[in-house]
Amino acid sequence: MNLLRSPARRLATAHLAGSVGDGAFYVCSALYFARVVGLSPAQIGAGLTLAWGVGAVAGIPLGHLADRRGSRGVSVLLALATAAAVGSFLVVRSFVPFVLAACLYASFQSGLGAARQALLAGLVAPERRTAVRARLQSVTNAGIAVGAAIGGLALSADTEGAYLTVFALDAAGFVAAALLLTRLPAVPPAPVPAEGERGRALAVLRDRPYALVTLLNMIMLLYMPLLSLVLPLWIVQRTDAPRWLVSALLVANTVGVVLFQVRVARGVRDLRSAARSVRRAGAVMLPACAVFALSAAADSPWLAALVLLTGAALQVVAEMMLGAGSWEIGFALAPPHRQGQYQGFYGMGVPVARMVGPALLTTLVVGWGVPGWLLLGAVFLAAGCAMGPAVRRAEQRTERRAATPAPPPMLLSGR
Repeated sequence: MNLLRSPARRLATAHLAGSVGDGAFYVCSALYFARVVGLSPAQIGAGLTLAWGVGAVAGIPLGHLADRRGSRGVSVLLALATAAAVGSFLVVRSFVPFVLAACLYASFQSGLGAARQALLAGLVAPERRTAVRARLQSVTNAGIAVGAAIGGLALSADTEGAYLTVFALDAAGFVAAALLLTRLPAVPPAPVPAEGERGRALAVLRDRPYALVTLLNMIMLLYMPLLSLVLPLWIVQRTDAPRWLVSALLVANTVGVVLFQVRVARGVRDLRSAARSVRRAGAVMLPACAVFALSAAADSPWLAALVLLTGAALQVVAEMMLGAGSWEIGFALAPPHRQGQYQGFYGMGVPVARMVGPALLTTLVVGWGVPGWLLLGAVFLAAGCAMGPAVRRAEQRTERRAATPAPPPMLLSGR
């Protein structure tokens, strides 16, 4: 147990190094692309949508590369590649180079996420992976909060030099993360598949039960644009709440995850408890959406603020329960020698949520109002309830796969 704590701490430090720069990047990127690069909002939206679509697909082969070549080395290379992609934003000044840089950035980010998940799976015992992943999430949120504060200073300065400094900080953070990852123990590459399995290199694309679990997780991850985009628009257009509440909700969410994510994850120990955690997340998201909808009927700014804070409290509880259950499901249902490609596939939910979530949820919630909120809550509830049967089906496939004899060790000599 003690031997595993040091790798976990080093992983956390690497996550922290990258997340501080990312927090500043998230706050400043839109204004940087508009004011410095000179792009229109439509160009920024179209470029980022395309980029995250490419990133969602790229995570799978890059995760497979981590399986075949070793997750630590590939994680280091992808961290450096992400730093280079961020650095390229410093010199782009037109739409086409921006799209190319954004596609590289999203692809390397997605691949890095898959490779680091595979690295965690290789360094940490299965029964501790969810707990360690919860700690990494807490550290990441803390880093993003610090970075967002730095980004706020750059926004206040509103100069090209301030924005360029933020992007340089983000690139430097990924370089630091790469250096920290080199201090972790190496995870050996997965065995070379037998001759009959070589044509099935990306086996995750044929694993239908795992694909269903991934789809349900993807639906649940649509909560991601709520606090960053949908609620700010809802507050300004549909409620009398003070506008500073937008920042207060983001701060409250971050603090909640930092303080309580590890505690929430303690209740997840296996696939059964993980599926139950996701189901409860869906059950909590329904009243959260209903409470958000009620804020439009509040007859005073302070009552509207109280209602919104109540909804945000429910939402962050659901977010933490979803995270804990989702991590266990993603790890436990993936074959040990294919964690990279499976994590790359399972992780598609994040870029897809970033790609389709803003337009979809803005139309649904801001456009439809209260009925849209209630429909969104019902979708979360349905996806959460469907996760249990989907996990049981995928678990049966995993058990059948485990009963199949593994390739003989001598195949390693074929590399």
